[in-house]
Amino acid sequence: MASDNKNRDTAAAILPLVGGAGNVTSVAHCMTRLRLSLRDRSLVQDEALKALPSVMGVVEDDTYQIVLGPGTVARVTPEFERLVEEQRPAGAPEPATADHHAATAEELAEQGAAIRAARKAKNQTPFKLFLRRIANIFVPLIPALIGCGIIAGLNGLLINLEWLPAVTPALGAMASGFMALIAVFVGFNTAKEFGGTPILGGAVAAIIVFPGVADIKAFGQQLSPGQGGVLGALGAAVLAVYVEKWCRRWVPEAIDVLVTPTLTVLISGLVTIFGLMFLAGEVSTGIGTAANWLLDNTGAFAGLVLGGLFLPLVMLGLHQALIPIHTTLIEQQGFTVLLPILAMAGAGQVGCAIAVFKRLRNNTSIRNTIKSALPAGFLGVGEPLIYGVSLPLGRPFITACVGGAAGGAFVGFFSMIGDKVGSTAIGPSGWALFPLLDGNKGLGTTIAIYAGGLLVGYVVGFFATYFFGFGKDALIELNSESAAGPVVASGTGEGAGAASGRSGDGDGPAGGTPAREPVSV
Repeated sequence: MASDNKNRDTAAAILPLVGGAGNVTSVAHCMTRLRLSLRDRSLVQDEALKALPSVMGVVEDDTYQIVLGPGTVARVTPEFERLVEEQRPAGAPEPATADHHAATAEELAEQGAAIRAARKAKNQTPFKLFLRRIANIFVPLIPALIGCGIIAGLNGLLINLEWLPAVTPALGAMASGFMALIAVFVGFNTAKEFGGTPILGGAVAAIIVFPGVADIKAFGQQLSPGQGGVLGALGAAVLAVYVEKWCRRWVPEAIDVLVTPTLTVLISGLVTIFGLMFLAGEVSTGIGTAANWLLDNTGAFAGLVLGGLFLPLVMLGLHQALIPIHTTLIEQQGFTVLLPILAMAGAGQVGCAIAVFKRLRNNTSIRNTIKSALPAGFLGVGEPLIYGVSLPLGRPFITACVGGAAGGAFVGFFSMIGDKVGSTAIGPSGWALFPLLDGNKGLGTTIAIYAGGLLVGYVVGFFATYFFGFGKDALIELNSESAAGPVVASGTGEGAGAASGRSGDGDGPAGGTPAREPVSV
């Protein structure tokens, strides 16, 4: 009961600061963020929102996103929706007007504002908007991926220990059931995202996992259930949306309810069976082969590049393109080998933040931000540290990337010598990824390698920032009682999975998002 009251109090504190119920047009949430569509952005009180104890940061993108953290956001969102509905009827009080507080130091605030404006403009390109739509398809699947992934890990542990043999088959069914039908969920979400009837998208995608396709030949080869996976399901559902929209334009209303669904499933189904399943299967196989070859032959270098570039990808919103790749690898191999490497970016960010905390001993504003954001950073929620500390400061963002590159190289090196580290789900990052780890050399080895990568990321990120993160003049300017504090975040990144991270889902994630976003860092 006390927890419910806390969540209601959080929702009640947020609502007037975003302009009241009359200013909210839609409410949603991802792994870490409450996502709001608003009528009038100027009514939002950014500084007051950031000051709430439960708010880790805010991100402005196509929706206004309030970072509450994993777990918390799923509990606060329903309370927020109830409050919006209660206060929406006619006669409700007018939305509160914004009361913007002056920044504690204008220079850093201006830099942050410039970053926000530039990033928002860059993220409105058709390609990035398309990636965001793809992330929106996969981000809602992340909770099931996480839950099933943890159950799969627990089941594997029980099997290895030869404990509870009567229970492990049931756990195996729970862990595998969702993945066996993930194509249907992808098809449903795809049709919904692209403006079609969701159930028709799911119906067409269901063809891919139907056992009866094993009796069909396409391109001279026997099809197999699941061939094409999530990529095939995505393509099939998009095709179904276009067929449905074409039918809605030409089919008379009197027979629309009969003809349109039939033609949608028939036409897109035939194209899926005799084209998309084979083609998407080849692409999916190529993704798995390429990922394994990359880490088997260039593991340390690949890890260095991936770990070092992930934070910039999050900042640009491009990390969302990785979400279908992660999902394809999980579907094929049982885990994605890319996510643990990308998660090292978050380790570099944490090490960077600790170094900033040590270097700016007199800057109470930034130090307070770091103290509040570090616990979330260790758990893979990196947006408050990225957009509130390292990115506005400039050079520390680069040194954080150096830490991520070092951690990625560490994990990639072990993959190159045959010790693969993977994640059975996307979304979590940092310490939150431990329950989802899997690999080819036993759980103990897998955990040790991942933990070693985090440690390398922390240490290198710390020392790179401590010694090279500030110029002499910048250090003197920032290291004072009146120095500027961090600025409100603006971006799409969310995590290593996701995009998500985290990051995560990142899916974003931060990120960027993927979507979301599904990718935490």
